[in-house]
Amino acid sequence: MEKEETPQVRMSDIAKAAKVSRQAVYLHFENRADLLVATARHLDDVYKIGPTVEALHGLPALERLSGWVGIWGDYIPKVYGVGRALMAMMDGDAEARAAWDDRMSAVRRETGFAIDALAAEGLLCDHMTRDEARDFLWTLLSMRNWAQLRHEAGWSQDRYITHMQAVARRVLLKGAHAQA
Repeated sequence: MEKEETPQVRMSDIAKAAKVSRQAVYLHFENRADLLVATARHLDDVYKIGPTVEALHGLPALERLSGWVGIWGDYIPKVYGVGRALMAMMDGDAEARAAWDDRMSAVRRETGFAIDALAAEGLLCDHMTRDEARDFLWTLLSMRNWAQLRHEAGWSQDRYITHMQAVARRVLLKGAHAQA
């Protein structure tokens, strides 16, 4: 999926690339949506994103917010090829949409945990509800925004992370904490 010029990925394309029959692919995956979700989750396993994110759960809220922005921001380049393929396919492809929604719901959920930690410590700004803050941060950290800043605007990865952490603090935190 990462290397294809055309965004459409068929089961037969996957089988050919893996040097197996299409039937062999169907023995493991009932449909393309299952294959696409499994591909994305496989990358999560390869890059050990689960344990990396879980390590944030015991941290104080400010460290957790900064850590989450950094971890997700550094993960995007590793999965961007698959993400780009899913984004290109999803408007006219229900299975690609399902795979994309599966992955983005996980990102949204983890973003919500970071926001909940801020609220629990009394650090969340007063001008947004928890849901609004979660949705704002989730959108700020979107793969599309990363691609636009990195690929179109020419930002370095370090610059992207630093600015996303600063924007998140300034918008989501109360008073003096927003400037930290």
